[in-house]
Amino acid sequence: MARQGKQNYTRLTEPLVRKNGVLQPASWDEALDCAAEGFLRNREKHGPDAFGMFSCSRSTNELNFIAQKFARAVIGTNNIDSCNRT
Repeated sequence: MARQGKQNYTRLTEPLVRKNGVLQPASWDEALDCAAEGFLRNREKHGPDAFGMFSCSRSTNELNFIAQKFARAVIGTNNIDSCNRT
């Protein structure tokens, strides 16, 4: 993280969840549950191919393997890419 962002007074210090159009502080469990519900809602509405997984070229082969395994087994998508190109 850049130095100016690390100490910035506008930096988020807690998770926020949008309720009735307004961002409100929430617990980590509540925020993660809200994110998971959003993923499930989008998957039901648009199907698993609406998702994609992109991995970093600096990741190890093992981490890239885990990422593609998660995308295929959990999300159900084959839309997987990385910037590992020569």
